[in-house]
Amino acid sequence: MLTLFASDLHLHRDRPASLAAFARLVRGPARRAETLYLLGDVFDQWLGDDDVTAPHPEVEEELRRLSDSGTRIAFIAGNHDFLVGRDFAARTGVALLDDVTAIDLEGRRTIITHGDQLCTGDVDYQAFRAHARNPEVQREFLALALEERALMAARLRHRSRELTALKPSDIMDVAPDAVEALLHEHRADDLIHGHTHRPATHHLTVAGRACRRIVLADWYDGASVLAVEDGGYRSSPVSALA
Repeated sequence: MLTLFASDLHLHRDRPASLAAFARLVRGPARRAETLYLLGDVFDQWLGDDDVTAPHPEVEEELRRLSDSGTRIAFIAGNHDFLVGRDFAARTGVALLDDVTAIDLEGRRTIITHGDQLCTGDVDYQAFRAHARNPEVQREFLALALEERALMAARLRHRSRELTALKPSDIMDVAPDAVEALLHEHRADDLIHGHTHRPATHHLTVAGRACRRIVLADWYDGASVLAVEDGGYRSSPVSALA
């Protein structure tokens, strides 16, 4: 069976090409997939399940149609859409997975995650991440009016861009020791993640085992997915999938 993985779509009304590619994926190739795994940052910004800013309703409708067609859709939150919750899942039929989830993929024990928690060299970001993922902090934020949430998010993103410009690029990539620790902890063969926007397949040895780290591509300059079928792993543009 075909299994598809995608991450960092950053769907936004100002990116019509990405929205068109997403529609092409879920109306076509994903219909013959057993599971479509969405590994975070599907949305460029998600301020809560009551955030009906375009294109959220349209994307939800596409996901519901795909789910109703028989394809399982599994979602792991990213740093842009970690407030996705149960109402979204109920409306779309999407299964919300834990931040780090182990699956069997073609007989290989595989860890899937968004990947931002592996960037341990970025200490400031990890502190913010821990704060933002605190359930009490989230409850207080979601209790605000949507307009207030939008203003707060805009200020945070502006500040984040300023700080990111001052950081060495290597600390915003995953830390090798964090990757090895995760693979070792779960006795996994492979790790699939997004977040870094640095697509590649890395080969490494962990506790004597040959392992792989597969990094998914973002959709800023094109739309691609990782397609796994009959033992083969290939990164493919959405437009090239049958």
